[in-house]
Amino acid sequence: MNFFRSGLRFLSHLVFLAFVMSGCNASDEGNVGSKQEGARPAPAVSESKADTVEIKAMKFVPDVVHVSPGTTIVFINNDMVAHDVTEETSKAWSSNLLEPGKSWSMVADKSSDYYCSIHVVMKGKIIVAR
Repeated sequence: MNFFRSGLRFLSHLVFLAFVMSGCNASDEGNVGSKQEGARPAPAVSESKADTVEIKAMKFVPDVVHVSPGTTIVFINNDMVAHDVTEETSKAWSSNLLEPGKSWSMVADKSSDYYCSIHVVMKGKIIVAR
């Protein structure tokens, strides 16, 4: 019986360690606006203005953003599953796969409809007004 308890204790410590370690790389500073394998290039990042769209509960929040030309939009995946962000009409731009906790940014130069190509019911809109 002692062997069984020791095994359970070891397993619980292992699960806890895996949980803690999974959160160690939660920030993705190097990923913002960067190219990764399979990702389409994003427009250059502007340091002047920024807006944030959160991905959570299988939705883009807010689903409509009103920005000025040149505004950086940061998409942050705070959901439990991976998503992407893809321009809907001509696929002019697309993020890499955003695992939970990861982010991607782009500079908005024109109005666009976008969606998650993995979960096509997830849709959003960027309205660029001068």
